[in-house]
Amino acid sequence: MAWSLAADVVLVIHFAFVVFIVVGGVSIRWRRWMIAPHGAALAYGVAIQAIGFGCPLTPLEKDLRRAAGEAVYEGGFIGYYITPVLYPGELTTVGKAVLVLAVAIVNAAIYSWLLLRRPIIGSGPHL
Repeated sequence: MAWSLAADVVLVIHFAFVVFIVVGGVSIRWRRWMIAPHGAALAYGVAIQAIGFGCPLTPLEKDLRRAAGEAVYEGGFIGYYITPVLYPGELTTVGKAVLVLAVAIVNAAIYSWLLLRRPIIGSGPHL
């Protein structure tokens, strides 16, 4: 049971990391120092999808599930847990590129909106 719980914890952390990649740019509204961690996470997430290498959390979760005697899914975390919800059926290379581009565009929009709203120090009141 401990192995299964550990696998579930890794699953939750992995999912939280994916959510942070997709919408974590909003955090810079309140904490400007989040630009660097979010930018790094975003670049890493886009690289994983664009280049196709695996995230180390996926094999860790699978190893923990094996140790618990549970079935282990084929493929990666995104392909198993998230893609079927967002894109039922087989995900083509074009579909994958569209999803990666959508994440990049959403984050570019978030960063642009938040950074452009920031008042310039010493420039007087802003409406």
